[in-house]
Amino acid sequence: MRVAGLQTAGTPGDVAANLRELDRMAEEAAALGADLLVTPELFVTGYDIGERLFELAKENPLPAVRDIAVRRGLAILVGFAESTEEGLYNSAVMMDRDGCEMLRYRKQHLFGELDRHFFLPGDANPETVSFMGVRMAAMICYDVEFPEYVRATALAGCELLIVPTAQMEPFTFVAREVIRARAWENQIYLAYINHDGREGNTRYVGNSQIVAPDASVLARIEHGDGLIVADVEPGLVARAQRENPYLEDRRPSAYGSLVSDTRKERA
Repeated sequence: MRVAGLQTAGTPGDVAANLRELDRMAEEAAALGADLLVTPELFVTGYDIGERLFELAKENPLPAVRDIAVRRGLAILVGFAESTEEGLYNSAVMMDRDGCEMLRYRKQHLFGELDRHFFLPGDANPETVSFMGVRMAAMICYDVEFPEYVRATALAGCELLIVPTAQMEPFTFVAREVIRARAWENQIYLAYINHDGREGNTRYVGNSQIVAPDASVLARIEHGDGLIVADVEPGLVARAQRENPYLEDRRPSAYGSLVSDTRKERA
């Protein structure tokens, strides 16, 4: 399976412009042989755009994303603000090349006041789905910085973890080093796809990358707009997990503090 990631500054606050960009880049990704195109977090609207987000989120972008996926002949995982009766969620949805929704994920770990002002936290763990022989799941940005959350997803059978992100200064080390550590300690593929440039008071760090189970970087773009492309090999994760058996060699009985909030108990 060939995965493409779109790093872009986008057009903050302009849904129509961002969907036009998605169409252009889906055409380009398909020409490169991509089976799946991944956008950054909240690609459809932009992230740090202020109160306009509430109004823009009322427009459902998924029919347009579905149409692009079908016309361009590839799956698309897009980050968007999901409007519901109870409020907004910071979400990602994957449409396959037939326009069928394969997964929907709502960000659980909200980062700072920018997230918490606008969004409710999701309450469902990442769903693992099969696409072209690869078991995959999605998280969003800050979620991947919690090692136990990624480990639980790997234990559920995920081979490729897709992470749309809006990583900002001063956290370049997360985009470059932490992501590789997450791939290595679980022996999985990880695609981390970021914004670049400036949006409101936020300056993004770029550094989108697709990482192999051995932590080698298969594709990366440091700054600027563009696509990165890498191949994900079905079966490689199982082989890597046999050769480096972190999951098999765990001692769950020693990890009690991971399943109870001992900080609150001590308070």
